[in-house]
Amino acid sequence: MVHRVAVIGAGPSGLTSIKACLEEGMEPTCFESSDDMGGLWKFKEVSEPNRASIYRSLTINISKEMMCYSDFPIPSDYPNYMHHSKILNYFRMYADHFKLLKYIRFQTLVKSVRKAPDYSRTGRWEVLTEKKDGHEERHVFDAVICCSGHYTYPNLPLKDFPGIETFEGKYLHSWDYKGPEDMYGKRVVVIGIGNSGGDIAVETSRVAEQVYMSTRRGAWVIRQVSDNGLPVDMKYNTRFVHILFQLFPINFFNWFGEKKLNAMYDHTMYALKPKHRLFSQIPVINDDLPMKILSGAVIIKPNVKEICGCTVVFDDGSTVEKVDTIVFATGYNYDFPYLPKKAMYKSGHRVGLYKHVFPPTLEHPTLAVVGFIHALGAIMPQAEMQARWVTRVFKGHKKLPSSQSMIKAVEKDTRNIEKSYIVSKLTPLQVDFVSYMDEIAGDIGVRPSLLWLFFTDYPLFKRVFWGPVTAYQYRLMGPGKWEGARRAIFTQFDRISVYDLNGILCAALLEQKSVSSDKKM
Repeated sequence: MVHRVAVIGAGPSGLTSIKACLEEGMEPTCFESSDDMGGLWKFKEVSEPNRASIYRSLTINISKEMMCYSDFPIPSDYPNYMHHSKILNYFRMYADHFKLLKYIRFQTLVKSVRKAPDYSRTGRWEVLTEKKDGHEERHVFDAVICCSGHYTYPNLPLKDFPGIETFEGKYLHSWDYKGPEDMYGKRVVVIGIGNSGGDIAVETSRVAEQVYMSTRRGAWVIRQVSDNGLPVDMKYNTRFVHILFQLFPINFFNWFGEKKLNAMYDHTMYALKPKHRLFSQIPVINDDLPMKILSGAVIIKPNVKEICGCTVVFDDGSTVEKVDTIVFATGYNYDFPYLPKKAMYKSGHRVGLYKHVFPPTLEHPTLAVVGFIHALGAIMPQAEMQARWVTRVFKGHKKLPSSQSMIKAVEKDTRNIEKSYIVSKLTPLQVDFVSYMDEIAGDIGVRPSLLWLFFTDYPLFKRVFWGPVTAYQYRLMGPGKWEGARRAIFTQFDRISVYDLNGILCAALLEQKSVSSDKKM
């Protein structure tokens, strides 16, 4: 019977894993190598090796109602798209509310996780940790949850850029980028057109002499603000839309979506039109990039062919001279250096995990990976769903299929991913947000029943069916049911109202002004 659980990492996945363990009556111990919680969302002025890193201005591109945990709504006075400091504050509130901090050991690095001598009988693991002072300690746990993420090891493919050794300026990976301070008056080339590349190109263009953005494939660019001013994910990430995707060919939605995006700005005219269809890859979410391109502050270029001193040569034969800085927004590699190599099953470009969580070849289901996934949606609700399932499996409430069946499922999943998405060694983790959430929720027994809601609570049915698929839906029934879930769904649009937010800000300013007046008197 699993009782003591090691959780590796105190980011958003680790925090919800601690909570899930507690809800199932287990005793978690979380090991966090840094001095604070938050993982990726803990900003530091200097990037630290083997840890995720973000830039000073980073604002999440998922709206707050779609990114929050299922039983802890983000406060209504928080903006819809939050700066990283607000996200970290939310994590602190979450940890305080559910009393998670006492289970975290900060500045404790996990060096290795190995099968305990009695593993074949018990499924237990031996965890070697190292404190900041170098003191090592061995622990034995009944189970381990890995929550170390996949934005830790920057991919810097210098060998793919002939002549980089001759470059006379400065180059860096987006992992090292903190702000545009060193870009004033400079000529900058950003390589890569993902979300980080787009953000960095836009921000540096405000101070640089000129910014060039190099892309091999192009990208579909969508706005955060949708029809009627709603956050785009609140508008389109609904069960109704999801059902339409099951009923009609994907090419229809590619045509329709591309037509709608090109109506806002023609991707061919902006030199953005990609080689792939809209739903074959997660799009770039950036409201400012098209305007920067239109104003000439950012110039789109094809792939870099070679670098000659301070000159960058592109595949179309064009050149940019006197380049001062190159920023490689070229993604991340992923690894679990603390795990034994044989613990992980390889499938195509990816680590083959059963339903993106459990290694399929282990004798006992006592090792799980949470948060190692990528979808057009926030990691918080996905990791929370995974953690709820993992802890149910650990406690024996749910059983996994045989190893052979899981391997077959992994291989089938890999084929489906390769068929549906543009896959590479850097992007092997993509899933459909609603499909995946519903699948894991079904395993737990918390997937909302539309038929049951239709006959028993029609007002709620309408909001679940037509409204956004917020995580609250997975607390309406089954294990872990939350009495506040229904109300959270009914009030979710109230919390995104900018009118209410402005009212709160005005009230705060008036109160501050009143206090200042009282002091003068």
